[in-house]
Amino acid sequence: MPKISANGVQLYYKEAGSGPDTIVFSHSYLVDNYHFDPQKRVLKDRFRCLAYDHRGHGQSEITKDGYDMENLYADAVGFIEALGCAPCHFIGLSTGGFIGLRIGIRRPELIKSLILMDTSADAEPEEAMRKYRLMLLTVRLFGYWPVVRKAMPIFFADKFLKDAARYNEVKEWRRRLMANDRLAMVKFGQGIFARDSVYEELDKIKTPTLVIVGQEDIAQPVNKAERIAEKISGAKLKIIPGAGHLCTVEEPAAVTKAIEEFLSDLG
Repeated sequence: MPKISANGVQLYYKEAGSGPDTIVFSHSYLVDNYHFDPQKRVLKDRFRCLAYDHRGHGQSEITKDGYDMENLYADAVGFIEALGCAPCHFIGLSTGGFIGLRIGIRRPELIKSLILMDTSADAEPEEAMRKYRLMLLTVRLFGYWPVVRKAMPIFFADKFLKDAARYNEVKEWRRRLMANDRLAMVKFGQGIFARDSVYEELDKIKTPTLVIVGQEDIAQPVNKAERIAEKISGAKLKIIPGAGHLCTVEEPAAVTKAIEEFLSDLG
């Protein structure tokens, strides 16, 4: 199980494939790098693929603190530098997208391209904050059972959740959500939900950018993706029909095709 020290934390990562260019995958809150497996299986034929778990997630170190947005950004920068894979293609979904935006603004020399999935450049809306604070308090006091039914539709569209043929997948993702360390997830959630907006800085991003969003995403809806794509010069937007927040899982072929076409266009 490879781990590397970055920004003072031990980060677990998976490596697959080889090629002249490297892709770094940065995952969503409450899951781990596993949700990029469908994309890695295809892309590893042409790229070196590195997918890491955020602190507190998966097999990475569970730290007492350091879950604020700035520290998570520093973890990612430290990971890229420690593995010597810059400039890389950076793919981030949700939290990974928050991080990718900040790298594009502040450390553009680290990346060749930026693929942002189901994410936002804005601060969390106050209405959503109230709901998330209540959910985090419930998890802290009582565990995941009281909130898992509400959490699943935030991550997945009805098409996925109600598909009888994918029942075992839904069951497995429910299990994965509930397997997270409770205190780490509460601290992580508090950190990312309190993030500052970087929207007004998006014009600093000159790196080729693709913005992908599930058409049914509730957590980070289509209008958030449109705002990012409109603000970053030359950015492309791809909306994935039938997908919710974890579009890489729900519609893996469509997401992978969008990534492949974007990277191929870069030459």
